[in-house]
Amino acid sequence: MANKAPVDYNAPFQSARPETHEEWQARMAGEVLAVLRSGLYLDFRFLDQALGALTPAAEPRCRVMATDGVRLFYQPEALLRLYRENPKYLSRLYLHTVFHCVFRHLWLQGARDAALWQLACDIAVENVIDGLGRKSVARPLTYVRRRAYEALTAGGHVAAAAPAYRWLLTQTPGVQKQLAREFYADDHRLWPQPGRQDPPPQSLPQAQAAWQKIGRRMEAELELHAHQAGQDPGALAEAVRAANRSRGSYRDFLRRFCVLREEPRLDPDTFDLNFYTYGLSLYGNLPLIEPVETRESKKIEEIALVIDTSYSTSGALVRSFLSETYALLKERESFFRRMNLHIIQADNRVQKDHLVTTEEELIALMDRFELAGGGGTDFRPAFDYVTRLCEEKKFHNLRGLLYFTDGLGTYPARRPPYETAFLFLGEKFDDAGVPPWAMKVVLEEDEFARPAAAGPAGPVALLDEEEEDLYRDLNNS
Repeated sequence: MANKAPVDYNAPFQSARPETHEEWQARMAGEVLAVLRSGLYLDFRFLDQALGALTPAAEPRCRVMATDGVRLFYQPEALLRLYRENPKYLSRLYLHTVFHCVFRHLWLQGARDAALWQLACDIAVENVIDGLGRKSVARPLTYVRRRAYEALTAGGHVAAAAPAYRWLLTQTPGVQKQLAREFYADDHRLWPQPGRQDPPPQSLPQAQAAWQKIGRRMEAELELHAHQAGQDPGALAEAVRAANRSRGSYRDFLRRFCVLREEPRLDPDTFDLNFYTYGLSLYGNLPLIEPVETRESKKIEEIALVIDTSYSTSGALVRSFLSETYALLKERESFFRRMNLHIIQADNRVQKDHLVTTEEELIALMDRFELAGGGGTDFRPAFDYVTRLCEEKKFHNLRGLLYFTDGLGTYPARRPPYETAFLFLGEKFDDAGVPPWAMKVVLEEDEFARPAAAGPAGPVALLDEEEEDLYRDLNNS
């Protein structure tokens, strides 16, 4: 009997089935992405972690490239065709998609119009790439691009996504479509959408936290090796620095100050219907378990909200902030029926203190609310006043003090015995003097001052499928 050859269990598995054309395309496209990633790494060493953070995955339904924050989806046939015709554009597209994740554009849409927000993100990313001046990702600077960048950066502003969105809202639908054709790049259909009932697991907060960590490392690398960022590293450094600020929803931030309490309310989660119906069937009219009439809820009970009414703070923004706060406080899911809320107005001294304990008092306050102040800014009197309220037992379990301000003032030298957060709105603020013991949160201005519909016809779908495909072929040639 002939001896059989020994089996090598460490050898890679090879299927006897021949490779199909689709499988060959997917494999070759994956190798093309590896080549693109290596080329970008040679030009941008500070992007080493960002370029390798997305896992490539073939997806025939996407156009060329798309991402959900975890994976980099690509259309194999289109990717190979572009690599033969225009590899420089493909490198730029790869970098464009990665920058969306670095700037966390996928998770910052909020209540904005989806089409306009995605266009604003494309403009912000393209402005950064055009400022790098690298031959590997360079493209001609058209008239439309140059005028858009000039309009966004007028007055020394950063061409970030949020300012670009507010600028787009002032443009007509025709201009919006022209800009959409000019700045169209990757596919955004896999971005997390607010209100989606079944979000994919890739849109969970872990992905956003991972990119925030990558962004902070990039910021440190750019400070040490600014020359690696191209001809104009300022735009990229400022964009990364702005993205690394703790931005978020005001509604989500208030959840940090919730406490767990029991309130009179039916709790269907702890009600066992099986025993209930069993008792009725066994004894006729005697259920074994009655419904639980109380439930534990995590809501806000005590909080101090200080409004900076100094001359440097915009009265319109203060009123918008108070209107949004009023809408949140009215919701039963946010506050208990009985609350202990102090709305304090202060500039360089405490001007007014409005005590709110019920929803009725809150409604009455907003009906007759007037701003008081207009002097300089000194944060210390408000902190001393709230500390005195705690000592006088006006607060029994103060969860925190929220100070809405522009940051132009004198901060306390010592940490108070309660949590403190300074809330900044929009882009015009100075957070350099915020003490290390205080939380620093930048709120999006669009959440409080929502403009009217874009243009005379309202928000429009910027590009339909046919226009997108047509422009993609023209732009990639």
